[in-house]
Amino acid sequence: MLGMTYAFLYWGRYNLQVGMQALGSPEMIQDFNWIFGAGTVVYGLSFIVNGPLTDRKGGRFSILAASFGAAIANLLMGLAVWAKQSGQISDSTMFWSLVFLYIANMYFQSFGAVAVVKVNAHWFHVRERGTFGAIFGILISLGIYFAFDWSYAIIKALSIHWAFVAPGLALAAMWIASFLFVRDQPNDAGYANIRTGDASEGDSGPRLGAVAVFKMMMQNKIIVTIALIEFCSGFLRQSIMQMYRFFAKSIGTTENFVYHNWGLSLCVAGILGGVFAGIISDHVFQSRRAPVAIALYGLMLVGILVMFTILGTPELGWVAALMSLAVIGVHGMLSGTASMDFGGTKNVGVAVGIIDGFVYLGTGAQALLYANILPKGADAAAKVVENWYGWPLAMLPLAGIGLVLAYTIRNAKPQPKTETTA
Repeated sequence: MLGMTYAFLYWGRYNLQVGMQALGSPEMIQDFNWIFGAGTVVYGLSFIVNGPLTDRKGGRFSILAASFGAAIANLLMGLAVWAKQSGQISDSTMFWSLVFLYIANMYFQSFGAVAVVKVNAHWFHVRERGTFGAIFGILISLGIYFAFDWSYAIIKALSIHWAFVAPGLALAAMWIASFLFVRDQPNDAGYANIRTGDASEGDSGPRLGAVAVFKMMMQNKIIVTIALIEFCSGFLRQSIMQMYRFFAKSIGTTENFVYHNWGLSLCVAGILGGVFAGIISDHVFQSRRAPVAIALYGLMLVGILVMFTILGTPELGWVAALMSLAVIGVHGMLSGTASMDFGGTKNVGVAVGIIDGFVYLGTGAQALLYANILPKGADAAAKVVENWYGWPLAMLPLAGIGLVLAYTIRNAKPQPKTETTA
């Protein structure tokens, strides 16, 4: 139930691209990047409040906050789009309404990942968490499928504003389900709690204040390195996921399977990447997360170099899908798993808040950069392939930096404060 709520949060997070492309304004790419960039930067900074709050209130509290707030924001975005379509407000009014409503949406969305990791930190031993990372990747992938393919189908069957209304209603239903069924720890559901073997194992001292925990996490070189890697992941993931369809539509390479099934392609790629990363991490690298990240970052780096040679061809879609496999695998492994390992059950809210916050600061950075260097929308400049070389060029240094950073923590594993017998 928790997992499906998170998948629907993804639906209500990434439906924006579909809605903006369907609206088809002359500056749709630039408008999308400004709205998306503003929301993701707010998401990235929200961990300062939401991470410590989740550690104190629990993951159940946070998933309820996420689903409630995101449901209301999506319903209101749908209302703004409907008002524009019916001639009641101007393009400018709709744009600024979407800016502020998407910021609100992303603030509440930022509770979601923290909630999922906080709850599951109590349910999985460190040796099982690579498998959880695979599950986390599957949930992300399902949410991406909903956001793209379901949203396109809904728009085709109904109207553009339903791309926002539908996930809003789904999240409202999942709020009820989460309230009824989600529990923070095994003993809340009638089971015995487990010893997790993570960085909180054996820590029986008093709970530290939010500022003290934040300082402790920022002094942990591994946490900081993972956060920097995930900044790169956030930049790369959304560069591929959000820009591919804008690019393909602009230059006219839309007659291929990947373009017409972008959500499904991302879903399959993400599931394969998440499962590969999780299983290999647990069973080949003894629960070390960085070696898998190294391999997947290497794959992304190769994919970017290939992009330069095939930009403007239909084959680009398959390369983009393969790169998505790599980056979703990294994201699930580091944000979803390593944050539990090195933050520990007691402080995982702050740990995943820092790491996921950096993911979305990277996302915001790419959106604001592309708003300024790529074609604005449905104009003549967007139809020229040469005007899009800034797209892969901006990704290249981030892939290299992420690869080097992952190599520096290749042997890192969490150290419990006491010996455990799991």
